[in-house]
Amino acid sequence: MKILKEPVTIDELKAIAADMFGDLVKAVVDVSRGEIALDAELHSDLEALLLEKGALQKDLWGINLYPEVPGDDFIEFDSMINVRPSQGNMGSGVGDGQLRKKIVEIVHIWIKR
Repeated sequence: MKILKEPVTIDELKAIAADMFGDLVKAVVDVSRGEIALDAELHSDLEALLLEKGALQKDLWGINLYPEVPGDDFIEFDSMINVRPSQGNMGSGVGDGQLRKKIVEIVHIWIKR
């Protein structure tokens, strides 16, 4: 479990996936600070790590990364930490298109394909 300090390559992401779930890496994106935490069994563990480092819960969104999938389809917007009726997000996905776009932009900064 770590907060990225430098970008990782897709090959590094594949190695992380192989060590945990085989084909995916769980990640949490802080849309305010532009950070990503990854490599945990649960999104909630990554959320807790970012909160300990000063993040605000409203800015944290869980995603799954599938390093073998081409294009932006390698990002799956699905996590129980995303269920936030108080922010208008009723499901485990990310309903706001602008927010999804920001998450994708942050992922592209940190994951080099």
